[in-house]
Amino acid sequence: MTIFEAVALGILQGLTEFLPVSSSGHLVIIQNLFNLKQPGVTFEVMVHFGTFLSIIWVFRSDIKELLLAPFKQTNSWFLILLIVGTIPAGVAGITLRDLFTAFFQSPFVAPIMLLVTGGLLWFVNHLPQKRYTIRKMSLTDALFIGAAQALAIIPGLSRSGSTITAALWRGLDRETAVRYSFLLSLPVIFGATLLEIGTLLESNSDLALWLPHLAGITAAFFSGIFAIKIFIQALRTKKFHVFAIYCWVIGFFVLFYNLISL
Repeated sequence: MTIFEAVALGILQGLTEFLPVSSSGHLVIIQNLFNLKQPGVTFEVMVHFGTFLSIIWVFRSDIKELLLAPFKQTNSWFLILLIVGTIPAGVAGITLRDLFTAFFQSPFVAPIMLLVTGGLLWFVNHLPQKRYTIRKMSLTDALFIGAAQALAIIPGLSRSGSTITAALWRGLDRETAVRYSFLLSLPVIFGATLLEIGTLLESNSDLALWLPHLAGITAAFFSGIFAIKIFIQALRTKKFHVFAIYCWVIGFFVLFYNLISL
């Protein structure tokens, strides 16, 4: 993979990670259509790290508050909820890693899951407005949203779309749902990145492999910041149906293309 291709995929990752259209699904589709192959899911995980940095930048005030004042009642409960919410994805990532890797190698999983994502996004716009904040959030809520995040490891199923849908379904207000959804992704992305960095180091990878990774991370970081702003605005104005239609169009097109290419 060239640096130019890595930057292009990094931009795609940053935009699609936070616009609820599944970054992993788009990366799998683009790599299959243009024969851009990477060993395993290493590059996909590395550009996720770029979006990890985007979240830290945009939500730096929330993160700083949590780190500097962990013993405040609200902050300590928020931390507990985040820890509990990461459990499903952590368990799934460890026990079902081979299955998820197989999903990434299939040309049909991503477009089918994009169709599912479209349905979730259409559903979000029709959920009733509720006002639950972190104070009223339960451990069951955290596990439910965490389970949605675990399922979103499957390419084509949007992580942000799934967790936001789960959070709103459980009655969280939109601002709380956004904060919890994005901050919940930090431990999972960071853990997956550490595992892949270890794999790269063990394989004695040379600079020619690291440079595209670094270029992709940088591109994902800046495009991710831009996408987060659009996501928040779309959620506030109930414009998720636009992303639903997009997911359906791309999903049907890619699914049809792959079927006639058999």
